[in-house]
Amino acid sequence: MTNTLNGGRAVETALAASAPLAPLPTQRKKTTRQKVGTTAWYIGVVLISIITVAPLVWTISTSLKPASEILSGALNLIPANPTIENYLQVFGEVPFGRYFVNSLVLGIGGAATNIFFGALGGYALAKLRFKGRAAVFAVFLSSLMIPGIITMIPSFLILRSIPFAGGNDVFGQGGLGLINTYWAVIIPGAAGAFAVFFMKQFFETLPDELGEAARIDGASEFRIFAIIYFPLAKAGLAVLGIISFQAGWNNFLWPLIVLNSQDMMTVQVGLASFVNNYETAYGPLMAGTVIASLPVLLVFLFAQRYIIEGVAHVGSK
Repeated sequence: MTNTLNGGRAVETALAASAPLAPLPTQRKKTTRQKVGTTAWYIGVVLISIITVAPLVWTISTSLKPASEILSGALNLIPANPTIENYLQVFGEVPFGRYFVNSLVLGIGGAATNIFFGALGGYALAKLRFKGRAAVFAVFLSSLMIPGIITMIPSFLILRSIPFAGGNDVFGQGGLGLINTYWAVIIPGAAGAFAVFFMKQFFETLPDELGEAARIDGASEFRIFAIIYFPLAKAGLAVLGIISFQAGWNNFLWPLIVLNSQDMMTVQVGLASFVNNYETAYGPLMAGTVIASLPVLLVFLFAQRYIIEGVAHVGSK
């Protein structure tokens, strides 16, 4: 019996070995239309990349050129006589280091306040149930549609009339209030509507069961927010922090209005000092622009992991 089974298996094995192999599926050849479409797509991507990167390359190149070469060979991307004179001139002619510190304080302060107050507001609108919640959220959304230029004059008057600040009396008269201070820039955007909206959308992706379990254990609402939900939202907070820091760093018009002392000027306002009615110092202007771009670039490099985590987290829901 055993010999018969072994013989049958040997015959099956021999037949399987002698059977012709199934042909492997061949990849379809691309049609002419597909080839043209792929080529056009690559050409478009390359052109868009060049258009995007070219201004940055030209800025760096111009910052390394002497004044004579900037005017004679403005389109040359490789400097014939590279020099760092423009960078030295940036810090020599104006207190650019002070401007840099001011922008750093305002950028970090604006990011910190937006992260904290935006997270508080977003958590309240996403996880708490109270009467009028939809109306409050609608007001925040509608405020996004109001141009910032409209609120500048009212904001300026309010900041100037803060009682007991900047020499003001109890009625907010007699002094400058918060004008010409860091708070004049930080406070108006401390709890931006976008920050609240952004964090509300992020907190809605987190499970409600975590908060309910903590409430059963007797935790206060702020403790639930600070201990449970706030750490879980670090990816969204990182994205909001980057956006807020970039907006604060690049802000020009509002600091120009409320900061009237040279010691309080920001980088963006300081760059305007290289442009006047008679000439434009392109070399120092481009060198200052390169320096002003570094902090935002570094923030993106160090926080890109959290950006990817935030996109992956929201996309997995």
